Amino acid sequence: MTVEIRKDVEALTMTADAEFEATPERIWQLWEDPRQLERWWGPPSYPATFDKHDGLVPGAQILYHMTGPEGEQPRGWWEVVEVAPPHRLVVKDGFADGNGQPIVHSPETFMIVSINDIGGGRTRMSILSTFTSVEGMEEMLAMGQEDGLMQAIGQIDGILTEDKAGAIA
Repeated sequence: MTVEIRKDVEALTMTADAEFEATPERIWQLWEDPRQLERWWGPPSYPATFDKHDGLVPGAQILYHMTGPEGEQPRGWWEVVEVAPPHRLVVKDGFADGNGQPIVHSPETFMIVSINDIGGGRTRMSILSTFTSVEGMEEMLAMGQEDGLMQAIGQIDGILTEDKAGAIA
């Protein structure tokens, strides 16, 4: 599997595209189930733990933290804005303090997830991140968002392979 990343500084966007041998419904489950989300959200060196996941319904709150190699635990939040299972998810995304509250003056993004059947038992997932400013985009990229997202998405094939192995066993 290849993850393709495109950045457009003028449009303040970064898009990650990947294709999987799975149905859109299966890829949707990777977002919907917090235990499955933990298996891939965040690069291997910064795995995520979802502390609160109110489900994928408009207005729902999702809180998580990532644990780094030195034990640091940066926190994040999502507010679910729009949901059309199993094809579209829109969340507002930002950094949180230790209580899960948004950190004032930290970069925020809108993340639009599109999941589409492309035939032949394959699905394309696109994650479009829209930044609110050039400075916010530069800050997020300097923190390693591009590489981290590539590594995170790169873990999905392993989960799907485990699905297939379990079906055979």
